[in-house]
Amino acid sequence: MSGTSVPWWGRITVNTNTKEVNTYWRNLYIVVSSGFSWRAVQSKTRFSIMETKQVNEDAVVVQGTRATDITESCGKRKGQDTDEQVNSRKKRKSNGKQLKHGERYVPPPQKRNPGVSFNQEHFAETSYYFEGGLRKVYPYYFDFKTYCKGRWIGRTLFEVFTTEFRAEPLDYYKKAVKVGRIRLNEIPVNDLNITLKNNDFMRNTVHRHEPPVSGRPLEVLVDDGKVVVVDKPASLPVHPCGRYRHNTVIFILGKERGLCGLHTVHRLDRLTSGVLLFARTLEVSKKLDQMVRDRQLEKEYVCRVEGEFLDGEVVCKEPILVVSFKVGLCRVHPKGKECCTVFQKLSYNGRSSVVRCLPLTGRTHQIRVHLQFLGFPILNDPIYGSSAWGPDRGKGGLLGMSDEELLEGLLQEHRSKESLHLLDLSDEVIVEKSVVGSGDSVNNEMQVKAESLTGECEGLCTLPVISLSTGEPKPNSSISSNCKELEMKSVQIEKSDSHAEESSRSANCTMVVRDHLCGECKIVRPDPTEKELVMYLHALRYKGPDFEYSTRLPDWADENWVQD
Repeated sequence: MSGTSVPWWGRITVNTNTKEVNTYWRNLYIVVSSGFSWRAVQSKTRFSIMETKQVNEDAVVVQGTRATDITESCGKRKGQDTDEQVNSRKKRKSNGKQLKHGERYVPPPQKRNPGVSFNQEHFAETSYYFEGGLRKVYPYYFDFKTYCKGRWIGRTLFEVFTTEFRAEPLDYYKKAVKVGRIRLNEIPVNDLNITLKNNDFMRNTVHRHEPPVSGRPLEVLVDDGKVVVVDKPASLPVHPCGRYRHNTVIFILGKERGLCGLHTVHRLDRLTSGVLLFARTLEVSKKLDQMVRDRQLEKEYVCRVEGEFLDGEVVCKEPILVVSFKVGLCRVHPKGKECCTVFQKLSYNGRSSVVRCLPLTGRTHQIRVHLQFLGFPILNDPIYGSSAWGPDRGKGGLLGMSDEELLEGLLQEHRSKESLHLLDLSDEVIVEKSVVGSGDSVNNEMQVKAESLTGECEGLCTLPVISLSTGEPKPNSSISSNCKELEMKSVQIEKSDSHAEESSRSANCTMVVRDHLCGECKIVRPDPTEKELVMYLHALRYKGPDFEYSTRLPDWADENWVQD
């Protein structure tokens, strides 16, 4: 190279006998001389031994070879792999090893977006109708979805259903498999003996019935773009839970008011009525949450308790412990969380007292538990007014029994009174406590009537077709006319004479489709009474540094009110 200035990289000498290293520096010289920037050189110099050999064969011809030519000579990019290579890579990614012959492939779990709220797709699952002063929901098909839990791995579907999903008999699940209602990773299951693996995605399609709630309108007190404030009727849960989904405040606001994406600021028990506050945006929600933590929000309740309440201001600071999360049962206990409630009597009618309540903390059932401790339980409280707490019904926190004995006594009392629905128990809890199958003669008689009716329909009614793409059921238009007549008869059985006109108008809105696998379809349950839908506890006022929302007093808080 006489007479020619040799660049510094051309004068590099490597004192080594390793052939691959010499090849590396020679190829580096070609890349740099072809016009790459220094940053590109840094990224391109990290060739593997195989790549440098390929460059040596294809790119050494001319020093002026362009960078694109050299890049192409380094082998195929990831996006250029054949389908066979891509599929092979996917299989290797499954648990980091090649799947054995006959081994079931489990796709990776899908990422969930916690910010997604209920939308029109959910609201359109079914519709409401009103009957006898109650808001009711037409039965509908619903998919319960879950990923395989850690304790299920290595167990069969048969074992999981028989030990953890005992709300239905095993025979139900066998029939559900035959009609394709149980899916694993979106593939219909044909054998309950299939062994579950990590990340398995399960889908169980069921025919769902919801308990009726009060038909009183859900009044919106404020909607200013920042918050939504409603006057919640008693008997209505705030959000979907247990057997309730459409008969909840969240769904009613979405279906009837078009209010979606609301953020819950605080909650009220299902049987409690009154002021309920939602934030419209995440920013407002965070601001209100901070006020709650800083105790800048003041809540005021009114209730009606048994007997004549104490005079003057009464402060209760007893700690509260959760006994059962499944049942929602709490009690005063030294190991509980600290809390404080201020009470003041407003009136006394000779039998019961109206009491003003100011909870300074926000523990579960705080007002109800403290009133029970003081010896003045809320007049119709199905839990803390129960005789299962003993002769003094938990006054002073003295029980003389274990928590398990208390829980069993509470369930036993409501079973004998046919009022287990007041405890908002899931079907699994009821089965677990061995109270299923001990129904009363009235329910048995009604069930016989329902079975004799639906027995005529079996074999004639065809189930809705479930879409394979969406998993949602589609109405089937092939239901026979005989079946339709039987369905109308079944609706008529549930109607009372005093509400015949209203019921007829409601029943014509939607055809009730019965499901041959659904046990609820074979039972005609009595409607709850007004007394069962109301607990005499009302959230009267919610106050912050720069706002205040309140409702009018309920009828039962009137000084001269007398219980029927």
